[in-house]
Amino acid sequence: MTAILRTAPIRLVMLASMTLLAACALPRSGPNKNEIFDGAVERGGNTQVIYVNDHVTRASSFAATYGFSASFRSAGQVGADDIRPGDVLGLSIWENVDDGLLTSLGASSTQLTEIQVDSDGYIFVPYAGRVRAAGSTPDQLRQNITQRLSAQTPDPQVTVQRIAGDGATVSVVGRVGAQGVYPIERPTRSLSAMLARAGGVAIEPEIAVVTVKRGNDSGRVWLTDLYASPSNDIALRPGDLVVVEEDQRNFTALGALGGQTRVPLGNETINAVEAIAMVGGLNSGLADPTGVFVLRDEPESVASRVLGKPVVGTQRFAYVLDLTRPNGLFLARDFLIRDGDTVYVTEAPYVQWQKTLSAVTGSAATADSLTSIGN
Repeated sequence: MTAILRTAPIRLVMLASMTLLAACALPRSGPNKNEIFDGAVERGGNTQVIYVNDHVTRASSFAATYGFSASFRSAGQVGADDIRPGDVLGLSIWENVDDGLLTSLGASSTQLTEIQVDSDGYIFVPYAGRVRAAGSTPDQLRQNITQRLSAQTPDPQVTVQRIAGDGATVSVVGRVGAQGVYPIERPTRSLSAMLARAGGVAIEPEIAVVTVKRGNDSGRVWLTDLYASPSNDIALRPGDLVVVEEDQRNFTALGALGGQTRVPLGNETINAVEAIAMVGGLNSGLADPTGVFVLRDEPESVASRVLGKPVVGTQRFAYVLDLTRPNGLFLARDFLIRDGDTVYVTEAPYVQWQKTLSAVTGSAATADSLTSIGN
């Protein structure tokens, strides 16, 4: 009896210490709901913690849109046979006299071969001078040279042909059937036609983004919008780079979900219900359906609309979705997920209680073992 009384205080101290240690260091997937609320602006934190309602879903319904600028849309189609700087031309000139300006005695024509269009777009033709060639078709250049020579020799006849140079070309790379450099020909003057020429898009249309880089400018469009709106089917220009790639937007899933990972959005727009479903849904053994959070940095304009008052600068938001409310699932269905969002689901309170209880019972067993050793 005396031994039992002597060891009881030791056992109680050991049990209390282990219980306290277990309560402080219980394993969990992240902060609980109360800890997130403790970071709210109203409690001295720097996060706007907002319950989602109909106003919030409307005010925060902002999605980055793709599209081409006016300069891309207004660019006209180029002629497939337009002459470019760097092209090499061949000229044949016939004169209707025995001793012409260019022809030698007894010859009826003169061949001017390998005349290169300079970087400014000009060529030099004897007796016609410096002639603008770039931007003209071979036939337009022929008429221009003929007109200039007509003042010095009667009824000259001129032919122009491109000896070397591909003229207008476009590079198509990325997720297409056949990457390469393609000439702008009569059937391939538009973006959609050029994509078809390159073998079509090799990924699902719903996640395909088409970017056109033109000099220092660029524009992009969803493939589905390219086919849905004729205004997006822009005319291509020489030197354009067309890139087809999979949409790079994503969100991060954490907490009591079926999976914890970074997830591609996979579509132009998805809602919170779809986002949760994409990672296997809520973990039925851990999740608190009243504590579904969407964490994001809101731009100033959107933050002002959500809060109903002007704010300055980007704001941190923790949107709260309570799926147990009568309209909770409908609000989650209407709430859009954006690029860079974090979807976090807290653990149910009873889960932490179970972990604490397990730690306590485990600590008691450990204390009994230590007491037996002490005896």
